[in-house]
Amino acid sequence: MTIEPLSHDPVVDTGHAQELARDLVVIPNGGVGLVPNIGVIGGTRAVLVVETGLGPRNAEKVLGFAAEYAKGRELFLTTTHFHPEHAFGARTFADEATYLVNSAQAKNLTDKGQSYLEMFRGLGAPIARQLEGVELASPDVVYDEEYELDLGGRVVRMRATGRGHSLGDQVVTVPDADVLFTGDLAEAGQFAIFPWFPPYDVDVSGLRWIAVMRRLIATGPKVVVPGHGEVSGPRLLADVRDYLELLRDETWIRRDSAMPPDTIVAEVEALMIERYPQWAGQDWIAKGVGCLCAEHAEDDSPATSGVGRGGSVSG
Repeated sequence: MTIEPLSHDPVVDTGHAQELARDLVVIPNGGVGLVPNIGVIGGTRAVLVVETGLGPRNAEKVLGFAAEYAKGRELFLTTTHFHPEHAFGARTFADEATYLVNSAQAKNLTDKGQSYLEMFRGLGAPIARQLEGVELASPDVVYDEEYELDLGGRVVRMRATGRGHSLGDQVVTVPDADVLFTGDLAEAGQFAIFPWFPPYDVDVSGLRWIAVMRRLIATGPKVVVPGHGEVSGPRLLADVRDYLELLRDETWIRRDSAMPPDTIVAEVEALMIERYPQWAGQDWIAKGVGCLCAEHAEDDSPATSGVGRGGSVSG
């Protein structure tokens, strides 16, 4: 997600689908703001779609692509978190696919979906056009920590990571292909997205996000599909961890010296831009500084491990 108004419509382009492994493709975001990377993962009996795109028209494109790809196989849908470009097309899938998410994400949708819809509609005409006719969807299946989906000859694991970018973050792993979908826990070529909007939304946690990244790194995926940006290797996870740790350290050094907040932001922004001059999304640095200024070392307790199993289903 992004908070900057767009001059173009955030439209999913299904014409450049990229094959990552047998029966597994990504519809890349192509560097377009507010367009996520979208996964389509197949087994012998069913196909899982990861992310919907922003609003019903994008979701119709994704559903059309997935239905053609499935060739009669059953369809499932999941979303990595509740933010609009990832989940606000889910209602379009209602009669065609089974929608699965973790319980924290389902709560986010209920508690904050409408307010995020209103906020995004105010970010300019291109975004508002894509959000016309949005109806927030209710998941068909809700799990707590981990869910195994048997697509037929291929098991996909959906795992709640605990609080990080949002309360309801979820990663999707395809073990036989060694592919990990991270949602906005990891972005390629841009600064980490901190939806820090006090007092309305302060769910993001820089400290717990670091803990999540450490755990994801330990799983050792070969291919990483970020929420936005190019499909990458495992180094991307380390890059995100390193950035978050540096942001924390530089913020806390200044905060603990009683430096004025505006000075902290200015100095940390300058340092991060110097360190990562090619990264996009510089506006998110200040949001990260604000979040970390409000966090303390004692808050760095282990996030939900996400290793338990909430259930399984066969396609």
